Amino acid sequence: MSGGIDSTITALMLHDEGYEVVGITMKTWDYASAGPSKKETGCCNLDSFNDARMAAVHHGFPHFVLDIRDEFGGFVIENFVDEYLAGRTPNPCVMCNTHIKWRALLKRADALDCEFIATGHYGKVHRHENGRYYISKGLDELKDQSYVLWGLQQDLLARTLLPLGPYRKPEIRQMALDYGYPELAKKSESYEICFVPDNDYRGFLKRKVDGLEDRVAGGNFVDKHGNILGQHKGYPFYTIGQRKGLDIAFGKPVYVTGILPDTNTVVLGDEVDLDQNEMTVGRLNLLKYDTITPGMEAVTKIRYKDRGSLSNLYPADNTLRVKFYENAKSIAPGQSAVFYEGDDVIGGGIIQRSRLV
Repeated sequence: MSGGIDSTITALMLHDEGYEVVGITMKTWDYASAGPSKKETGCCNLDSFNDARMAAVHHGFPHFVLDIRDEFGGFVIENFVDEYLAGRTPNPCVMCNTHIKWRALLKRADALDCEFIATGHYGKVHRHENGRYYISKGLDELKDQSYVLWGLQQDLLARTLLPLGPYRKPEIRQMALDYGYPELAKKSESYEICFVPDNDYRGFLKRKVDGLEDRVAGGNFVDKHGNILGQHKGYPFYTIGQRKGLDIAFGKPVYVTGILPDTNTVVLGDEVDLDQNEMTVGRLNLLKYDTITPGMEAVTKIRYKDRGSLSNLYPADNTLRVKFYENAKSIAPGQSAVFYEGDDVIGGGIIQRSRLV
């Protein structure tokens, strides 16, 4: 229970259905450590903690705060920094769900003798006739969060409830009104990274890594042929597909098309240079099936708001080679690739590299 509308309504729905509910709020990050911004975000906001507790008390079920800052910092934040230093673009929310939140919640569930864990994510959990558990899309396409849940393993999915999957967001807001929480119904949502509340990941990296700015300053912008176009501020401060904030003028739009950390080089090109039709995906987690048949057709999403593209999947040495029917744009190593069969998540992984063939 973050104190937001989705997790609060989830808890109240389950309570009304007769479940013996225990509310858990996880403190993942100390906002005072995030730098000069004094803004707190939903998962680390003291007011939200109090909102969660008040809802639990009002409806007569216990509530606890679980401090997982050490685990969160030791994995999610270190991964976030390491990925940028490796020239990749991480997705910390996926890493947090996969490796921290669900595991931490399951441990507390075991300690409290709870059979299930539940969250306010918009998605559905199913069990296939082959015995495997998998995620499918939530009814509300605008709120669907199946993309960020691809990393959940079978033992976690077997004990996960996602009550909001069959609902649309306006219905959840109406439930908040019906429960007597008008302020909750109007509560805004944050899409920022919880430990970067000012949405300035570059500033976060500079504060987190001593001397980073001096170490990486003065690298070259080059074109796809290796011709030097100018100097940049350091390769970790750029992402694939970036157009704004390059501080270099060509009289036409140019985009970051490649990042070469070994030489502190950032490659620039035209929009067409972002088109790729093949990529390699590693760190796989399969959900619906335990194996991928070579050539299996799937719709592959390469970012959260991506509509997905038709592709074929080819397993090879603990990775998947993904071949798109049509070129995909701005494939960024470090981001998640999630494979769908209809609304069902086949599995997912981390993009390692891409190319045009």
